[in-house]
Amino acid sequence: MTLVVTDTLAEERVEFTADGDVTLYVCGLTVSDDPHLGHARLWFHADVLHRWLEHLGYDVTHVENVTDVNEKITARVGERDDWTAEPDVAEAFTETTFAAMRGLNLRRATVYPRVTEHVPEIIELIGTLVEKGYAYEANGSVYFDVTQFDDYGALSNQDPEALEAQGEPDERSEKRNPTDFALWKAGGVSETAAREHAKHDHGESTPTGETWESPWGEGRPGWHIECSAMSMTHLGDTLDIHMGGRDLVFPHHENEIAQSTAATGQPFARHWLHVGLLEMEGEKMSSSIGNFWTVPDALSELGVNVLRTFYAGAAYRSEQALTEGTIAEAERRWERLSRGHERAVEALDSTDARSKTVDDDLRTAVADTRTSFETAMNDDLNLREATAALLELTDAVNRHCEAVDSADPAGSATDGDDPDDPASYDYRGLHRAVETFEELGEGVLGLQFDEPSDGDVTLAGELVELVLSVRASEREAGNYERADELRDALDAVGVEIEDGPDGATYRFES
Repeated sequence: MTLVVTDTLAEERVEFTADGDVTLYVCGLTVSDDPHLGHARLWFHADVLHRWLEHLGYDVTHVENVTDVNEKITARVGERDDWTAEPDVAEAFTETTFAAMRGLNLRRATVYPRVTEHVPEIIELIGTLVEKGYAYEANGSVYFDVTQFDDYGALSNQDPEALEAQGEPDERSEKRNPTDFALWKAGGVSETAAREHAKHDHGESTPTGETWESPWGEGRPGWHIECSAMSMTHLGDTLDIHMGGRDLVFPHHENEIAQSTAATGQPFARHWLHVGLLEMEGEKMSSSIGNFWTVPDALSELGVNVLRTFYAGAAYRSEQALTEGTIAEAERRWERLSRGHERAVEALDSTDARSKTVDDDLRTAVADTRTSFETAMNDDLNLREATAALLELTDAVNRHCEAVDSADPAGSATDGDDPDDPASYDYRGLHRAVETFEELGEGVLGLQFDEPSDGDVTLAGELVELVLSVRASEREAGNYERADELRDALDAVGVEIEDGPDGATYRFES
């Protein structure tokens, strides 16, 4: 069965096509705050797509950008003593973002390009658009003229003439059309960012943010042009898959299509996949609203396996609600999967597993699981049904083991020579079951069966925090040698400590 995906531009389910290796671009995070579970939902689904494409035999070049130039970043300058400029803030939150990604067991992208690394490419791309008549300069800023691009509005299915004005109010007097959008902005950050900065009460001075020289004067790149320049730099003019949150369809992705296609004359992406929003308390999870749960806090409380099982509970294209009920369901499903895998491994490794014992029902269940899992994944990445297939395998393993255990309460086989011996485990069937759990559950869904249970993770975290509290007390008392001993002791058991301005943080080494 061929992989079918829901393509936003096509407005329907389509067969996935690629000319050989797959290029995947994921719109990454603006690093102005700690990442939360809404951000992580996109990361998870991009990760599973990456894993499934590799399972199908594709080589995947996965690019996910880091937006480290933004007015939200500038607005936080001065919140900490070491945040004296925009790059300081961006670097701090880039670090927490990467740590969260590792904690979620995401495959590393091929590259994580940053806007600040690609300003020359951005300027070159803007220059091309000006030369081709798709963009114009006004008072040192450069705008894309949407009236020059015939297909504008196709992705979001909107009539360009009915669209509202884009950009800041101070731009509108400069633009030919209200819907034109900025490719390059003269000077520092806008007045809006300055007002936002003032809300944080960081002092009298207002930072302007980083600026660069360009043919149109000193300024900063617009948000939309950044992704086009970074994606084309690393993946070429046409991508196989462009992925992002549904809230980016307009204006961000609509504008990406317009400027990229106008510059190259080629389609920008063959497939557009958009991930639905994560809702908490009935609203989109958002740092600005304040209804969010950071990734580190959620990992500490729930563990990576429950979080990944939670995300697998809903289709990527739909909205998903974070509630006590949906988390409880994820905990139950993960517990069943974990125990099923554990029971299969224990039976497989026992002396009661015999080479001639055959359980046709178990072997059929393994084959059916693999077929059902593949069918579900190729059906627009139906992760809920894919997980259900693994849960069916769990039930089959349990039935097999219970039949053997009930036939021989002592837990030992007879002589093992009789293939119909009810007191021995089917080694080959269990071996294939364990392979299936690990190939599909770990390799595709990104679960970690060999990790301690989530309860153990929570307890371990509490113990580490207790040790760190003692270590902080020792440091405050000037007992640095004792504090170092505690740090070394944690390091010896796989806990990496990093001291920062706000205290020590830790992570469990993989």
